[in-house]
Amino acid sequence: MGRKYIDCRDFPSVAKCTVAISADSEKELLEIAVQHAVAVHGHKDSPEFRAQLKQAFKDGMPKA
Repeated sequence: MGRKYIDCRDFPSVAKCTVAISADSEKELLEIAVQHAVAVHGHKDSPEFRAQLKQAFKDGMPKA
């Protein structure tokens, strides 16, 4: 499996977050993305939310 990422810039918010997170494993990416979303954006950790995050993962590396 190649590198995957999720980029907050793809989801504009009140926080105007510019964080992009990448990892070699989907499991690792999901865990840190959930931690970030809960701590910074106030989301609730749930199976449904985790599924939504996984659908937003992209292959490769975020743009600079």
